[in-house]
Amino acid sequence: MQRLPSIYVAPSSTHGRGVFTHSDIPEGTLLEICPAIIIPEKEVAIIHGTTLHDYYFLWGDAQKEAAIVLGFGSIFNHSDTPNARYIMDYEQKTMDFFATRDIEAGEEIFVNYRDDDTVKTSLWFQEK
Repeated sequence: MQRLPSIYVAPSSTHGRGVFTHSDIPEGTLLEICPAIIIPEKEVAIIHGTTLHDYYFLWGDAQKEAAIVLGFGSIFNHSDTPNARYIMDYEQKTMDFFATRDIEAGEEIFVNYRDDDTVKTSLWFQEK
């Protein structure tokens, strides 16, 4: 696991906890490489009745598996106007998070949970 030393978890006005930075981060900076625990397709339905439901990502080429992302990966909050993006590395079983614009010290770091920033499909929680 690799993480930019300036990012940390703190209370968020968006969804309980979030990931923030205590120093400026330039666009394109690698924020974190997070290992993923892969949940096989046959076990994905089980997590819907658990707390993990709010923290997993769909995984794999067919998006039928799931992943719990370690590090801060499952703590980044959603925004339709994110300042970061993740890339799923299926071969290495990691999610890699990058800044998509300059992020100022003290700012919360957001990603778009949807696969495509231009598609506004429904999320599984009520947006604020």
